[in-house]
Amino acid sequence: MNRISIICLGVKNMAQSIRFYRDGLGFVTDEKEDNPKVVFFNTTGTKFELYPLALLAEDINEKNPPKISSGFAGITLAYNVRSEAEVHEVMELAKKAGAVIAKEPQKVFWGGYSGYFTDPNGYYWEVAYNPHWSFDENDMLVL
Repeated sequence: MNRISIICLGVKNMAQSIRFYRDGLGFVTDEKEDNPKVVFFNTTGTKFELYPLALLAEDINEKNPPKISSGFAGITLAYNVRSEAEVHEVMELAKKAGAVIAKEPQKVFWGGYSGYFTDPNGYYWEVAYNPHWSFDENDMLVL
């Protein structure tokens, strides 16, 4: 087992989340509705899904769903780019889409450059440039 096929985020407001990811950040999907029951984005590599938070909790355990809370859940999503300038471009795009900037882009201890933002549901995204990493011909990160 060495693959992550889909990352699913439970969202509080599907319409707001669709606007943020599809319309604001430009994530690609065939979904045309603004408030579907579920949406899948055709990202490079691992696919990305939005699903209503309460229904996701019920899907995990209908009789005893996990508690829904707000705040940091100990997970971040990462968007790696090819330059420090691109970190700024992506952070600005996220801000225009309605993200809250949690950490302005800056040099970091591991030798790269990164910043963090949160989406409308409070999920943290790191936008990072690592000068020691590269991308293959399919725009996949090579570690």
